[in-house]
Amino acid sequence: MGENREYLTQSASDGSINISEDVVVAIASEAIGEIEGVGAMMTTMTEQLTEQFMGKKPARGIRMDIQDGEITLDVYLTVKYGFAIPETAAKVQDAVMSAVETMTGFSVRAVNVHVGGISFN
Repeated sequence: MGENREYLTQSASDGSINISEDVVVAIASEAIGEIEGVGAMMTTMTEQLTEQFMGKKPARGIRMDIQDGEITLDVYLTVKYGFAIPETAAKVQDAVMSAVETMTGFSVRAVNVHVGGISFN
């Protein structure tokens, strides 16, 4: 199994399967959207700089890293007022890990949830 910066590549006997990192981020984003208590995704400083200087609009609030064929996702979000942060974060971790592994076949090493605020809506 090899990977590069833009695609996850899995070798098969009759060729290879290439999955864009954007697809993995979209899968994670959809899984997060299903979790009750998540307020909104947050923009990281890196995302702001990427958008400003490179004109590329990165996925909001999700950063992905690949090492040794395993995916690590960092998720930046707010939690709605009244919801327990640890429980909501654990639900996000479970949902993202399950969705990404099921849909891509790649192993997820970790889903790190960074809660940066409370939403009051």
